[in-house]
Amino acid sequence: MTETKRILVVDDEPQITRVLRRTLSAQGYEVQTSGDGEEALEVFQNWNPGLVITDLSMPLMGGLELCRRLRKISRVPILVLSVKGEERAKVEALDAGADDYITKPFGVDELLARIRVAFRRAPLDIDERKILDVGDFHIDLDARNISVRGKDIHLTPREYELLVYLISHAGKVLTHRTLLGAVWGGDYTEQTEYLRVFIGQLRKKIEPDPSDPRYIITDPWIGYRFFPEGIPS
Repeated sequence: MTETKRILVVDDEPQITRVLRRTLSAQGYEVQTSGDGEEALEVFQNWNPGLVITDLSMPLMGGLELCRRLRKISRVPILVLSVKGEERAKVEALDAGADDYITKPFGVDELLARIRVAFRRAPLDIDERKILDVGDFHIDLDARNISVRGKDIHLTPREYELLVYLISHAGKVLTHRTLLGAVWGGDYTEQTEYLRVFIGQLRKKIEPDPSDPRYIITDPWIGYRFFPEGIPS
């Protein structure tokens, strides 16, 4: 078992950690558990997991602060567990550096699919490369050209910047605030309608069927996630 297949589960509910340990171990993952964020940080530094799954509401240090602390020292994928009604906390966790979330109660198949996506996702250092081939997309960063499935697409400068940002964070849930701040700047972080219009324009240009998108997927009330090879099975 390589280090990249290690999973640290952080939750103060023993029943949850027992179920997740048993389920993930049966799938071939190496699992350790922690009951709060402080203990999780210590385990993380000593064990170096390839994925962290964390609850939000915990004693001593909750999941939100854990996300912030982890992002100061690592780019490890973080999957947040949340309960219905925690939309604001969920968004805050994603803005703090979490990559994805799953809502309690959750199905095992959905959880395993999210884990597979997290392990497949590797952040692209786009500043260090001139040509990117990611899934169905070919990007020439010097010429600022993008093709999809071998067909050139014509984008406005802002559409290009938005699509490159989505591609460079493929598989990760990106909140409205994160996308607006990264592409338009801090003065636009509340302009969600503005973002919706640009996402719609991008879908018309890159999606086989804009009414049933397979690349740019909406997470209602949260933001968007991008799959360069289409929605994973």
